[in-house]
Amino acid sequence: MASESQLQAKRPVSASLAGPYGHPFHPILVTVPIGAWVTSLVFDIASHVVDRPGFLTQSSQWLIAVGVIGALLAATVGFLDLFAIPPGTPAFRTGLLHMTLNLLVTAAYVINYLWRYGEAVSGTGVGIGKLILSAVSVVILGVSGSLGGKLAYRYGVRVADENTQAEGYTTNAARDTRSTV
Repeated sequence: MASESQLQAKRPVSASLAGPYGHPFHPILVTVPIGAWVTSLVFDIASHVVDRPGFLTQSSQWLIAVGVIGALLAATVGFLDLFAIPPGTPAFRTGLLHMTLNLLVTAAYVINYLWRYGEAVSGTGVGIGKLILSAVSVVILGVSGSLGGKLAYRYGVRVADENTQAEGYTTNAARDTRSTV
């Protein structure tokens, strides 16, 4: 039986902004910055392998910008999900750490973008400092993503309760039997 605080963390603060019950928007939105930033790191590495790396360095900068915009959208919805978790709980502390790491990673990518901004497309790959900043940022993003997984899969934040989940595993015959009893 779920406690009241567990049920509170499953319900959206605002269904129109955070997503309806059992289908939050935050996990959907985080795919944009994760995909953009991981791909930008791949392009940064590839810029040291190809003969004309200019298109990769320029594309990487664009991907960083797309990732920052996506992260800000995901963070907005993530804040709403965090506010649904009762303060003082292990789930809330995990959510705060998850949020802090994500904000640090986003700030690192803003710095990385500004560091690259205005550079002429050159015949050399992305600078080693920029590449290291991207690599460290992706590692921290992975740690934060693991915490996000813990929030959803261990603590059940914004996940439908077990009775609602059971609906997906009920056969038509079982439903028909229950309705005739």
